[in-house]
Amino acid sequence: MLREGGVISVKVLNEMANVCRRKFNFSWDELTTMLVDLRTLLTVLSLTEVMHQVGLRISQHYHLSVNDAMIVGAALDAGCAGLWSEDMQHGLVIDDCLTIRNPFAVL
Repeated sequence: MLREGGVISVKVLNEMANVCRRKFNFSWDELTTMLVDLRTLLTVLSLTEVMHQVGLRISQHYHLSVNDAMIVGAALDAGCAGLWSEDMQHGLVIDDCLTIRNPFAVL
């Protein structure tokens, strides 16, 4: 699925790095390899001030955590129709254009 491309925010890369080191005990070499592979396959979006403002609005309106809403803001900015997340409500539609999908709920 990743070979088809897509986008990922720096926020998600940071969260992945933290979880892989803390929970899964990745070595620095394993973590670096994984992150380089992701950055090669996907377009990486940095958080902008506009995304930040959109994220705050999304957090307030949809009752998402600020961190999750920043990820949603990046997805909206990229024009994504879907966002994979196991942490957000499966099927939630944001601003009539972005659907949250839990990869484990659709198996």
